[in-house]
Amino acid sequence: MAEYQMQELTLPNEEGKKTTYPRMKLWGQVDLAYLAAHISHASSFTPGDIKGLVTALTDSIAYEMAQGKSVKIDGLGIFTPSLGLRPQAEEQRDLRENEGKPYTPNAASLCLRNINFRADKEFIQKTASQCHLSKSERKPQRSSTRYTPQQRLKLAQDYLQTHPLLKVRDYCQLTGLLHNAAARELKLWSETDGTGIGFTGHGSHRVYIQRSME
Repeated sequence: MAEYQMQELTLPNEEGKKTTYPRMKLWGQVDLAYLAAHISHASSFTPGDIKGLVTALTDSIAYEMAQGKSVKIDGLGIFTPSLGLRPQAEEQRDLRENEGKPYTPNAASLCLRNINFRADKEFIQKTASQCHLSKSERKPQRSSTRYTPQQRLKLAQDYLQTHPLLKVRDYCQLTGLLHNAAARELKLWSETDGTGIGFTGHGSHRVYIQRSME
């Protein structure tokens, strides 16, 4: 039986207003070897057959998406390639925009950054029909509790030793803070003497940079 937890979320642009939402408690992850063994017991296919078919399928999906197509697998869902800027090009864009200069990407600055998946309704319904929930007795822990504020500051300082700039979303990934909390804390660090963190840009284009510590 699956379990769920209620977690607290700070709403964006709502002046600290919070809401709660249900989240399934995950106890682990199964891999292809596990699934192949499970399917093999209920069919005439060997685990090797199943792994070979899945590998051939993923190779074919990757090839078709690389040719600019989305791929629909009936009963599973639709896979769609998604483009983005390469990391160096993203940094160049942010720097130019903070200087008030336009940035136009070219083919060399683009790459496939992600693959979006939209689950088939039949797949969702099949999963839902087998899902029976109970409330977890364990209280959820926010990942931000792993670090103290001073530890988070050190993470930001170390990041700026090897990167020209630090964005709020980067700080979220480093520390586990939610976006609004990360933005507030980075603003505090940039306004505090001796942190070695400054900023450039305004509003949504504000990014944080290294400054000499006096």
